[in-house]
Amino acid sequence: MPIPLKHDKSFARVGSILSTTLVFLAITDACSSEQDPFTSPEARDHAAAMGAHHLCSGVFVVGRDYQRTPEQVFAEDIEPFPHFNWQDDFEYEVDMEAETAGVWGADVARRTAKYNGDQGCSILVRGETDVHYEPVPVPRNLPDPNTQPWPTGDVGAYGTFPEVNQASLDSAFEWAMEQEQNTRALVVAYKGNVIGERFAPGFTRNTPQISWSQGKSITAALIGILVQRGHFSLDDPAPVPEWRGVDDPRNAIKIKHLLRMSSGLDFLNLGLAQPNAWTDENEHFLIYFDAINVFEHAIDQPMDLPADSLFRYRNSDPLTLGRIVRQTVEASGEDYLTFPQRALFDRIGARDYVLETDPYGNFIMTGYDFGSAWSWLRFGLLHLWDGVWQGERILPEGWVEFIGTPAPGDPNQGYGGLFWLNRGGAMDQVPEDAFWAAGFMGQTTMVIPSRDVVIVRLGPSPGGYNQYLNEVVGRVLSAIEQ
Repeated sequence: MPIPLKHDKSFARVGSILSTTLVFLAITDACSSEQDPFTSPEARDHAAAMGAHHLCSGVFVVGRDYQRTPEQVFAEDIEPFPHFNWQDDFEYEVDMEAETAGVWGADVARRTAKYNGDQGCSILVRGETDVHYEPVPVPRNLPDPNTQPWPTGDVGAYGTFPEVNQASLDSAFEWAMEQEQNTRALVVAYKGNVIGERFAPGFTRNTPQISWSQGKSITAALIGILVQRGHFSLDDPAPVPEWRGVDDPRNAIKIKHLLRMSSGLDFLNLGLAQPNAWTDENEHFLIYFDAINVFEHAIDQPMDLPADSLFRYRNSDPLTLGRIVRQTVEASGEDYLTFPQRALFDRIGARDYVLETDPYGNFIMTGYDFGSAWSWLRFGLLHLWDGVWQGERILPEGWVEFIGTPAPGDPNQGYGGLFWLNRGGAMDQVPEDAFWAAGFMGQTTMVIPSRDVVIVRLGPSPGGYNQYLNEVVGRVLSAIEQ
């Protein structure tokens, strides 16, 4: 546990002595301290930067809904999880007035993350004190939700149905919250209304929580909106100027290939447990633990496979789509940083999203995005209703069918258009037509058209999540008679 060093109303500073867990020991047992790749200078620098981000966002983004202390964020969001590679000599401090968080160690220079208002927190370039763009407020152009009817507002959100066995549903929720999965929010909608929800202490339906790769599905929706506006089509070559050379094989990459994560770009995803996971070689995760231009990082990659030949879970493809969103929006004379709220979230009543950026103002919607349970519920309902919200078509006709169709390069039929699928029947209690936005550590917004159900689950799972999700879905659906 952290040892408090100083506290006052504007400044909190703590040092920490973190015992190495058995899990972490198992990973590093074969290495001496001098050879251990998880404690190399590069790995320690990256771990410090990621820790600074998590502290900053935990205090200033999640904490906008209720006050979380730095000690609380460390104890709940960092300390229990060895894969964040927190080092036993790290110290941290959170400056409540400057709205920054810093982490350093014995031989690790301070890494800092800074809160930028509605753009959340960004890791700063080493030695710098600010981002390289001008943060802007993101207005929610919506009335008080307590005065607006559901689904855009909150009035009349809850529903009861004779075919729902309330006792069985309550039992399903109780089971889900009792498991050691750190579930902080669980909400179920049936026939468009909320039929049940549970929240961990201190969390509410409006608390923005880190949603990790669920943000990839937001990127898909933004691309869909631009398709609906006529800027490009799924079959168009990806409009990336750097790929337009006559002999550049990346000319073959289409919008739909990027949505399927089947671009063929050579972009290493080394996970977090391999020996070189915490090095610059880990192109997939580098965006989460260093202050780089994430869009340039994505597009500046060669190909090693033909486009659409193989599904590979790599951040290059959704980041490239994010770059396409930015260049398209700005070319149209619109403000990029407010575009997701104006073009998508306001139209469905989602008031609690915070999309974080790199220090150059590019959204990192492959992981550093925050959304509340009810904002994600509305996002799920939009897709359940085939991209139409109260009579207004937001996503193109046929879009939901596309994102729910297995990528040709995925033999398991488990991935579509930046959404996960169960077409191959990997989860036996989940209907095969289900599709869902999914994020690291168990963030889930599942849409089940055949059952007219949307399920949202948020919270940092320590592992074993797929089996847990399968059981939760099975128990919820068994409470709703067909």
